[in-house]
Amino acid sequence: MKFDVAKLKELNELDFEQVAVWPKEVKIVVACFVAILIAGLSYWFVVKPKLPVLDAAERKEAELKLQFEAKYRIAVNLEAYKEQLEKIKKDFSSMLRSLPTSNETPGLLDDITYVGTSSGLTFKLLNWQKEVPKEFYTELPIEMEVSGGYHNFGHFVSKVADLPRIVTLHDFTIEQDDKRLHLRLQARTYRTALTTDQQEAKDAQ
Repeated sequence: MKFDVAKLKELNELDFEQVAVWPKEVKIVVACFVAILIAGLSYWFVVKPKLPVLDAAERKEAELKLQFEAKYRIAVNLEAYKEQLEKIKKDFSSMLRSLPTSNETPGLLDDITYVGTSSGLTFKLLNWQKEVPKEFYTELPIEMEVSGGYHNFGHFVSKVADLPRIVTLHDFTIEQDDKRLHLRLQARTYRTALTTDQQEAKDAQ
């Protein structure tokens, strides 16, 4: 079957009431045009409004895949995570025991005084300052001023670090007067923000 292009000249003279007698070439062209028009309208009014939904579904699928992979890795390593959690709990309990309780804070000054004097230092000032509440703990600053030799200071700092309770040293200022050095600093220890029942249980240990 030949496609006679010359027949297309009759497009301008077509009678839509005589579709049955149209030349086959004209029917083919009209059918293609109608098909393209229907496809375009279908895309515009049916497919295009659904594209954002498809994009959202694809993003959700990617997100769910990542969540699944993360949960799969956790499930595969569950026993290792449990062991790690137990170790963290033990380490945390050990750190809590290193923080002074309300019953131990007065004795901490005695410990610092003993460490300082045994290091050859003379205390000129040793006072508690106002407590500083934090989100999970309370900071207990201690203002101190001591005098002695340079090596005495080093020995003192080393012994403070070896105390059974956590004590950190801050804001060092050293001045020289005659043959002695004067050291001003702030020591800080910490108390956990426990409830009353928790604090009483810890104090009883």
